[in-house]
Amino acid sequence: MLVSLNWLNDYVDLSNLSVEEIRDGFIMSGSNIETVENPAGKMNKIVVGKILEIKKHPDADSLIVTQVDVGEEVIQIVTGADNVKEGDYVPIILSGGRLPDGTKIKKGKLRGIVSNGMMCSGTELGIGDNILPTSQNKEGIYIFNKEYPLGAEVKEIMGLDDSVMEFEITFNRPDCLSVIGMAREARATFGVPMKYPEIKINNEVEDANDYMTVEVKNNELCDRFVGRVIKNVKIEESPQWLQTKLMRAGIRPISNIVDITNFVMLEYGQPMHAYDIEDVEDRKIIVRNAEAGETIKTLDGQVRNLNEDILLICDGKKPVGIAGVMGGENSEIKDTTKTIFLEAAHFNKDNIRKTSKDLGLRTEASSRFEKGVDPNTTLTAANRFCQLVEQLGAGEVVGSHIDIYENKTEEKTINVRSSRINGLLGTKLSTDEMVEIFESLEFKVKVVGEDFEVTVPTYRGDMVKEIDFVEEIARIYGYDKLETTLYKDSIQGGKTPVQSSVDILKDTLNGAGLNEILTYSFVSPSVLDNLCVNEDSPLRNVVKVINPLGEETSVMRTTLMGNMLEVLARNYNRNVESARAFECGNTFIPGNDILPSEKRAVTIGMYGKEVDFFSLKGVVERIFSRFGIDGVEFVPEKSNTTFHPGRCANVLVKGVVVGTLGELHPNVCENYKIGTRVYLSELDFETIIGHINLDKGYTPLPKYPAMTRDFAIVVKEEVYVKDIQDVVTANGGGILESITLFDVYRGKQVDEGHKSIAYSLVYRAKDRTLTDEEVTKVHNNIIKELEEKIGGSLRV
Repeated sequence: MLVSLNWLNDYVDLSNLSVEEIRDGFIMSGSNIETVENPAGKMNKIVVGKILEIKKHPDADSLIVTQVDVGEEVIQIVTGADNVKEGDYVPIILSGGRLPDGTKIKKGKLRGIVSNGMMCSGTELGIGDNILPTSQNKEGIYIFNKEYPLGAEVKEIMGLDDSVMEFEITFNRPDCLSVIGMAREARATFGVPMKYPEIKINNEVEDANDYMTVEVKNNELCDRFVGRVIKNVKIEESPQWLQTKLMRAGIRPISNIVDITNFVMLEYGQPMHAYDIEDVEDRKIIVRNAEAGETIKTLDGQVRNLNEDILLICDGKKPVGIAGVMGGENSEIKDTTKTIFLEAAHFNKDNIRKTSKDLGLRTEASSRFEKGVDPNTTLTAANRFCQLVEQLGAGEVVGSHIDIYENKTEEKTINVRSSRINGLLGTKLSTDEMVEIFESLEFKVKVVGEDFEVTVPTYRGDMVKEIDFVEEIARIYGYDKLETTLYKDSIQGGKTPVQSSVDILKDTLNGAGLNEILTYSFVSPSVLDNLCVNEDSPLRNVVKVINPLGEETSVMRTTLMGNMLEVLARNYNRNVESARAFECGNTFIPGNDILPSEKRAVTIGMYGKEVDFFSLKGVVERIFSRFGIDGVEFVPEKSNTTFHPGRCANVLVKGVVVGTLGELHPNVCENYKIGTRVYLSELDFETIIGHINLDKGYTPLPKYPAMTRDFAIVVKEEVYVKDIQDVVTANGGGILESITLFDVYRGKQVDEGHKSIAYSLVYRAKDRTLTDEEVTKVHNNIIKELEEKIGGSLRV
């Protein structure tokens, strides 16, 4: 929010403080300031001038020669502006003067005619096109709307010699979205008196209830509605002081009535809207929800399609405004308007936020309503509007007002302990010092012994618990005054077993040549379709995000595989020849509680010329080996539709499935636009953690020699290597130390549909040297069992 220091000084006198002191004071009390700028910049020697004479340039049809009175002298200025006339009062930069951006203007000649200065446009005065008054020509010279002393400094006339502070207002402090709100903060921060506007309407005629009736059909969405009537309205340009205040706040001046509504909104934080009463059918305002299919053309000229959740301001026959967002074009203030109806209401903030989002329409009004406006400010703001209308001679105020306010918002009283404040802050503040701080914030305080009963104004909706008052004491007392202390108890930091296990996992996979990736937990529902997940799969039981940023982030992931494939696809489509990556992150499963249960998983993905199924399997085996997990099995899996049938396996630990690995199904690769084979594995790390054994046992070096026997066995293609190894291991006779696969052969010397698998077996006994007869007996038995159980034949 932009706040003019000159405007702020109307309510609190900060003139004895420098801009730097004001900035630092606000920041230290919790009101963060993004920037502080002076609109005048380097402006110098820009004064008010009156055009006395205009003649055509003798040698240029597009130029004119003017004589301008600047107070002490009449100077000649040549310009190409076509929006000036004799008698206009305009800003003149004299020879040697500087514009706000530092540009220096010198005396010169234009097509042979001397020009002793320059007339200034709004842009040259530092006024952006977005806030230039509608009465001014964007391409032409800025023309004052009244006579000013000739030769007077323009930066003083236009209030440009100011400091404009841009505040970052947090969502819990909507009361600070107003100049008076920031003045209250200044009062507490700098300990200066606060002066509120004195609202007094001198002349009121007739009764507003004779002009208009109001019916609120939805009290939940509109709990207060205030209306006032102004007659004999004169639509004209606002005075310079009002235009200046609006422009400093980033709002374009339009006309006196519209400008006053914006001024009061900025001053009190209460949005208002004025309707041309002649356009209000049946002289009746109805606050109701929109009907299905209903539309309204708003002030920006757009036709808005409405839904039944949107609250409308209607007359007897049609909508005339979207409550809390924007008025309708069919009832806007026009040059011919003579009588207006002013609306100052309080709307449900959640409904305004939803309406603004549904329509894609965010305004100064909606941004305030959706954060929360004090309903007890509406009548004050409406009366302030009437006072300014009377003050500017913009119309006659009709007496009385309409006020529908059934469920009043009352002030809250909260018990606060002084001991709690000092205990949390480490201070020794007295009750008197605390009372002084509370009262500077306009809290009403009743001292009860060493504690307080604090009543907070309704505009401070953020004050809910005792801890909120502790924070107020801390920021007004000064965070910089709080002593730095150390913890009294000894605290030793460290990682949990799970965190340590994750570190080991990452080190292991990094050591295997994989790169770690980190992706978002929010994904698109289409991810499961791209992975070809079955419709009845538990993975489709997703947690849906209530207010997603878009369809692409509307659910929480139940698997990491989609995220991994998006990364691999991005690399593949950018001509990265090979990639190996992993991610260790959470998946989210709906539970009985409000929040979903989170399960940690690890996904490994790879593609490239030197990558195959066994590359992936080796990485997975390396993980289990590093964690000291024995009894790991790889069991073929043919029903997983994400993976290629026949090239997929489930990973089991002690009979429990802890993951899957394999080659991706071609359809999945096509969905992700990857034109090569991709290998993927996802492991349930939560379950794996339960089997981790990092204890290292000592195994002495063998005392007795080993004997090695090799053999090759021919089996059918459908026989798995695991089946062979299970038979070999089961018949090792207690002396089989290891089994190593070293060759798989398919060719002319093996029948079609068969394969030759060669193993090297190592035999060793711990207590003796084995004889050749012992080893031969066990080895022959292994061959015999292989022939009988899997139909193999020894290859010779």
